[in-house]
Amino acid sequence: MHHHDHHDHDALPDNRRRLLAALLLTGGFMVVEAVGGWLAGSLALIADAAHMLTDTASLLLAWIAFRVTDRPADRKRTFGYHRFPVLAAFVNGLALLVIVGWIAFEAVGRLLEPTPVMGGTMLAIAVLGLLVNIVAFALLHGGSRDNLNMRGAAVHVLGDLLGSVGAIVAAGVILVTGWTPIDPILSLLVALLVLRAAWYVLREATHVLLEGAPPGLDPHEVERVLPGAVEGLIDVHHIHAWSLSGERPMMSLHARADGAVAHDTLVARIKSVLRDRFGVGHVTLQVEYGEECVDNHAGGGESSTSVPIDADDEQRG
Repeated sequence: MHHHDHHDHDALPDNRRRLLAALLLTGGFMVVEAVGGWLAGSLALIADAAHMLTDTASLLLAWIAFRVTDRPADRKRTFGYHRFPVLAAFVNGLALLVIVGWIAFEAVGRLLEPTPVMGGTMLAIAVLGLLVNIVAFALLHGGSRDNLNMRGAAVHVLGDLLGSVGAIVAAGVILVTGWTPIDPILSLLVALLVLRAAWYVLREATHVLLEGAPPGLDPHEVERVLPGAVEGLIDVHHIHAWSLSGERPMMSLHARADGAVAHDTLVARIKSVLRDRFGVGHVTLQVEYGEECVDNHAGGGESSTSVPIDADDEQRG
């Protein structure tokens, strides 16, 4: 896990560069699409340009989030700004829901009152948009797969990519048959795909913000495994597991020991099990000695100490 943390830290500059390149591509083509839609009199292209404008703003927010993450911790924010990208991903998820609602509203309106579309111009701009979105998605997809902020940004670009594919199909049908309702019908299908992806991003971001346990980490399993895996450990309790961000799981717990094993040795063994078996490299551990379970209101007869499992991670956090 310590190696994994360094890997994620080293990946931050690469993620920022990829996100900035995708931002410039998306924002640049948004202008091209808006101008093209205005010249061609195509409401569909102008509407898609508005969609891309929202995505450009979301990508900009995600890029700012990466910049803010690098700011050091201070007395007011002792964990620094590592959770800001999760907050950005949450906002992006909400923005995607708004976009889906807007697409659905526009699609229903066009089904009820079909509008003429210049299929040739629409096809040319849609093909160009597809190429731009493929490059932007490849840039984001090549970044960190575990970073929730990168995944949220990639979902936005994926929505644009699917929109370009739908526009190409719709333009082809319009050119061949003249049947314009194909445009809003495909828009509704794309909206459903984007809705599904948005729900996953929003759900994961909400889980992190609510201090939910990291995926695959069951506190009851920790409580069951540790006493049998660590000599001198009677039981563990008051276990709390959460994520500072999508890639930084953390834990705090109380460990009741029988005193047969030296304190530092006991801590090292607990640290090893939590790191190797559960993938947690940062734990605040309170060791208690005595026959009875010690809680926050216990009196004398105990010896306890708070120990950061990973001192380097404590300083970085």
